[in-house]
Amino acid sequence: MKYSIKILFIGFLWGAFSLGTIAQRINIGAGLGGFNYKGDLSPAFNVQNYLPGGHAFFRYNISPSVSLRAGGTLGITGAKDSRSSDPFNQARNASFRSRITEGSLITEYNFLNYSQKRKAKNWTPYLFGGLGFYKFKPRTKTSDYKTTQLNIPFGAGIKWEFKRPWSLEFEFGTRKLFTDYLDDLGSNVPLSQKTQLGNPTTKDMYYYTSITISYTFYSIICPPGFSTY
Repeated sequence: MKYSIKILFIGFLWGAFSLGTIAQRINIGAGLGGFNYKGDLSPAFNVQNYLPGGHAFFRYNISPSVSLRAGGTLGITGAKDSRSSDPFNQARNASFRSRITEGSLITEYNFLNYSQKRKAKNWTPYLFGGLGFYKFKPRTKTSDYKTTQLNIPFGAGIKWEFKRPWSLEFEFGTRKLFTDYLDDLGSNVPLSQKTQLGNPTTKDMYYYTSITISYTFYSIICPPGFSTY
């Protein structure tokens, strides 16, 4: 009987330690940011095109160097020809505004083997890339095109655990799109409105710049000599 109790007690401690280890791999975060756009109305990146957005995510730290992240982002993007120095853009004088809802699955690579442990590197620059699914809702829609599509998010950032278990993160990301209609301009326009024609050889894209507060779940403080990975 006593032997069975010892086995159960050891099993309980091992299970609790395992759960604690898993918990320390889990990180959640939320923050605010800004959407920007590049396309027919703004062939070059223009800080005047920033519009507000917000996001939240769940992250699982596979190792000190690799993390998986699932998240959602919501915001607005838009631009105006009047901000361009190009005579054609100024003559066209078009503008657009669209609401964007995005979900994504992303892999992060940490350069400094970021590990949320005591006496470990608690900051690192990182790269990320993955697959996204987004829907945009234009304020006006002048032709028939799909508003729900896939995209490819990629970019870079920096994360810093300033006070355990809280971290601060800054990120700049690009979304490669497979549409030329994010700005409601494309090749499918009436002949009487050819000044509204977009460049069919290029696709639109949008950017998201963000600042995030994240929280890591520390359920058990591991004794010296034990590793969380």
